[in-house]
Amino acid sequence: MPRDEQEGRTGGFTRSLGLLEVTASGITIIVGAGIFVLIGPATAQAGALVWVSFLVAAALSALTALSYMELASMYPRAGSEFEFARQVFPPWIAFTVGWSMAAALVVAAATVAVGFARYAAYFVGADQRIVAGTVVVAATAATWRGMGSASRLIVPLAVLQVGGLVLIAAVGVPSLGEVDLLDGAGVGGVLGAAALVFFAYIGFDEVVTLAEETRNPRRTIPAALFLSLAVASAIYVAVAATAVSVLGPEALATSERPLADVVAGAIGDGATAAVTSLSMVTTFTTVILIVTAASRMVYSLAGEGFLPAAFATVAGGRAPRNAIAAVAGSAVALTALGDLGVLASATDALVFATFVVTNVVLVVLRIKRPGAERPFRVPLSIGRVPVLPVVAFAATVALAGRLEPDAMLLAGGLAASGAVIGLVRRQRRGSGGAAR
Repeated sequence: MPRDEQEGRTGGFTRSLGLLEVTASGITIIVGAGIFVLIGPATAQAGALVWVSFLVAAALSALTALSYMELASMYPRAGSEFEFARQVFPPWIAFTVGWSMAAALVVAAATVAVGFARYAAYFVGADQRIVAGTVVVAATAATWRGMGSASRLIVPLAVLQVGGLVLIAAVGVPSLGEVDLLDGAGVGGVLGAAALVFFAYIGFDEVVTLAEETRNPRRTIPAALFLSLAVASAIYVAVAATAVSVLGPEALATSERPLADVVAGAIGDGATAAVTSLSMVTTFTTVILIVTAASRMVYSLAGEGFLPAAFATVAGGRAPRNAIAAVAGSAVALTALGDLGVLASATDALVFATFVVTNVVLVVLRIKRPGAERPFRVPLSIGRVPVLPVVAFAATVALAGRLEPDAMLLAGGLAASGAVIGLVRRQRRGSGGAAR
């Protein structure tokens, strides 16, 4: 293996992250992105079966995660979905995929920041949109010196998040059995909620964006993907089941601070402030990691000439600060919308589209490049065709159909803007300008 994949610099970044740091980042971005923010809206759709919705979303994520593991082991670069897509599709389509993922992350940063603001309302009566915008700015400041520095904060915060959620699940255990966990809104409600809470799992694919900052990425990234998704999925299902048991589906669905109310319902109001504080720490850390992932995608797109070259600069081998600033500014603007459901669903729609492309890319590469080196390989194939990515493709398309029209319209507009930029750049540079 080349030395620059184990230590030193490559692509402008210093390789300073190991399995612990990358896995902790994955757990932190997954856990903070969903359970604190979306369990209420999800319960409104699925009722007491909300825990099944988390399970369905986890299964779909696991199928596509296998595709990410194989492709990341082959092409461990910060551009992730863009890097994968350009192996098969024309450059402008690959750019549209990368642009869509960057847009999804910007929307996700705004979504989680709004979630932070709702928890912060327990302590502060300020306008939630102002609080959310301020959180994005503060998270940006934390990313300014790069992931090497941020990882020293992220690892202990990941331990705090996991420990806090395990504690929340534990205090709800005595309430198990008080609500029929098999009595919900039926298959339609479960799938609709699964489409929404799928947002809670998007962090697993963003582990790939840390590839250029990771030692031995061909092995570390697939392992970190698996570990972070497995830990987060187990926590989500446990917390969802106990939360609905403590509050009941109606109260959980309408709560502004659902997990804080779960603890209050289980052991009294005295713990509400502590859980609210944990929720704020968790969502803030998630915004840091989402801004980091989005800026790495912008950096990669700029490095290939699709965006201004200023976004491809890295300060001191640590952080693409111009890209970070652009991502943060866009996220702050989106916080003005303030609607968690629309923002989260728009993110899901964009992520679903990139997941479809990722699974297609893996199948095509298996057929066209069967002899390529694959340190990790998705199991179960019929001839050259891998079965699980085909299943993941079909499941992703089916779940995407459950999203709200407004969210699909917002997502479609963002993706279309990327396609226009990609086509304009292609015309200026020639059809093969960005291809390898």
